[in-house]
Amino acid sequence: MYAATPINQHAAVEERQWDLRHQENALVKLAELYRDQKNARGVAEVITLSRTFVSASAKAKTAKLIRTVLDCFSAIPDSQKIQVEVLTENIEWAKREKRMFLKHSLETRLVGIQLDTSQYKPAIALIDELLGELKRLDDKMILTEVHLLESRPCQAALTSARTAANSIYCPPHLQARLDLQSGILHAEDKDYNTAYSYFFETFENLSTQDDPSALGALKYMLLCKVMLNLPEDVTYLLSIKLASKYAQLRDVESMRAIARAHQQRNLADFEKALRDYQQELSSDSTIRTHLSALYDTLLEQNLLRIVEPYSVIEVEYVAQQVGQGRQAVEQKLSQMILDKVFHGVLDQGRGCLIVFDEAEADNTYGAAIDTLEQVGKVVESLYAKVRHRHHWQIEDSDFKCGVSVADDHLNISVVYM
Repeated sequence: MYAATPINQHAAVEERQWDLRHQENALVKLAELYRDQKNARGVAEVITLSRTFVSASAKAKTAKLIRTVLDCFSAIPDSQKIQVEVLTENIEWAKREKRMFLKHSLETRLVGIQLDTSQYKPAIALIDELLGELKRLDDKMILTEVHLLESRPCQAALTSARTAANSIYCPPHLQARLDLQSGILHAEDKDYNTAYSYFFETFENLSTQDDPSALGALKYMLLCKVMLNLPEDVTYLLSIKLASKYAQLRDVESMRAIARAHQQRNLADFEKALRDYQQELSSDSTIRTHLSALYDTLLEQNLLRIVEPYSVIEVEYVAQQVGQGRQAVEQKLSQMILDKVFHGVLDQGRGCLIVFDEAEADNTYGAAIDTLEQVGKVVESLYAKVRHRHHWQIEDSDFKCGVSVADDHLNISVVYM
């Protein structure tokens, strides 16, 4: 008997990893074969077969493999029923194996299928359960995905409501509520132009009836103009006949202050408006959410304006200039670097931000690939010319090129003179 040496152990680990990679590739290829044959049951069997493999592999690889195989269902028509069966079965398996990340990933996919097939009640129940677990685990990525799925039943219900309203006489007040909700959902999707149109219809409808809720629709209209980066339009909007009677109200003044701060790109004025009109701007969740996003954008623009002239700048100085805490500024700068808003790196040891010039695009690789493609065409052309001849030669003052065919292979030789 020989003792296992570190080299032998390393070789055994590498061999095991090699085997796992090939098993994974084989499973994916088999699933793709069933996908091309439109065989949903076959894909389901591959997922069942893969359990033995995934039990021995890392949890991250497990989730990736299962998701890859499940993606094969998307190309198979009328496979939702089988997908629900497969997902339900594998969710139970993931629970038993205590693979929570995989369980959440599968449940999120199941919610999507349930919503696609109009199974809203079980979908909403599963969403509530998922949200509770994900908030405890602080898994922001899947949490975002689940919240996005959560909004879909609302949009579907609104579409159904509008369809029903179109087939009957809809009272003006009910029509205004439909338009208002449509505008809110479009604003959530960042489609502020469409949202503005719905809010304008709502405002026009309610203001002609002297309904107090017209003021809320007007605030949403002003919000859309600010979010569209058109704060100068706020003054014009407030001069039209229907809006002029609201122009001096405190709610409208709050939106005017926000528009001024945004137009001047002044973060301090923006914060002052939020403080001075806290009740008017924070009591409405829709306005509060969009102003939070606007504040983030304004902070980013101010940071960019400060750091752009420098190659190295102290983070503490940047924080002082924007009137924010150092930690918050560091976090925002890190996010901007990751989002490629500018090129740089944070040197936390020195407390500095190092800014790089934007790298110029290198076209060398593209040119090399084009050259190789042209060479390939030349070789194919030469092969076509000499396939019926054994030897063909080109001579020049600089080089001699010989082409020959042997055993159906093309041989090219170049001799420089």
